Amino acid sequence: MPSSGEFSVPQEIVDATLRAADARGVPAADVTLRDIALEAGISRSTLLRRLGGTRHALDEALRAAGVEPGGRKPVRERAIEATATLISRQGLGTVTFERVAASAGCSVPSLYATFGGRDELLRAVFERHSPIVDVETFLAGPRGDLEDTVRQLYRLLAGALEREPRVLPALLAEVFARPGDENVQMVFRTVTPRLLAGLGAWLSGEAAAGRIRDMPPLLLTQQMTSPIFLHFLLRPVTSRVAAADLPTVDETIEGFTQAFLRAVAPPSLSPENKA
Repeated sequence: MPSSGEFSVPQEIVDATLRAADARGVPAADVTLRDIALEAGISRSTLLRRLGGTRHALDEALRAAGVEPGGRKPVRERAIEATATLISRQGLGTVTFERVAASAGCSVPSLYATFGGRDELLRAVFERHSPIVDVETFLAGPRGDLEDTVRQLYRLLAGALEREPRVLPALLAEVFARPGDENVQMVFRTVTPRLLAGLGAWLSGEAAAGRIRDMPPLLLTQQMTSPIFLHFLLRPVTSRVAAADLPTVDETIEGFTQAFLRAVAPPSLSPENKA
C-alpha cells in the first residue's frame, strides 16, 4: 500500500469533505469519515480505499488545496462575522443567505442547517454585537452606587456603539430611515423585551427604592439610552465637521451620566427643591 505522502486523494473526496464540514458547521478535521462518505455517495470502506487507508492523506490533500483541516472557523462563526460586516457596510436590508454564504465561504444549505432561517441568523448577530448580553451580565453581578452603575452602563453602551463592525449604529440608522421595515421590526421584537427585562427592570427597582423618579420602565430606558445612541450615531460625522468641539469618549460618558442623574432625580433631590 502506498504511503500517505505518495497517495493522491481524489478531488471529489476533498470537495465532499469541505461540503460536509460546511453543512455541519465544523472544521474539516472534525468531519467523520462516515459523513464524508455520505456526502460523496460512497461507502465508508470505499472511502478508506480511496484515501489509501489513512485519514492523514486527506489532511495533506486539504492543506494542498489551501484549507487547514482544523483551522477553519465553523460555519456559524463565519456567517455571524460575514453578516455583521454586511450590516455595518451596506445595511440590514442587504442581508440574504446568498450574500452571506458568498462572503463566509460556505453554502446556502449549510446556513439553513445551522440557523434554520434568516431571522435566527440576525438574532445571533445582534446577540453578539449588541450590548444586551454585556448589560445583562453586568446587572446580574455586584455593582457600585447609582452614579457608578449608570457610568459603567454608559461605558458598555459606548463600547458596543464604537466597536467594529458597527452593527448597532447601522441598525439605528435603519430605524430612523425605515421604522416600519419588517427587518427592523423583527430585530426590535427580539431586542426590546430583553432590554426592558434587564435595563428596564433595574431602573424600575431604583425607582421603587426612591433613588430616581417613578416613571414607566420604557420611558426610563429611553431617557437613559437615547442621548448616547444619538451621539455615537452622529459622532463619525461630527468628528469631521466639528472636531474641535467633540468631547472625548470619557468626557461624553461623564456628561451623559450627570445629565441622566439630574433628569431622573426624585422630586426631593431635584435642583429646584434644593434651592
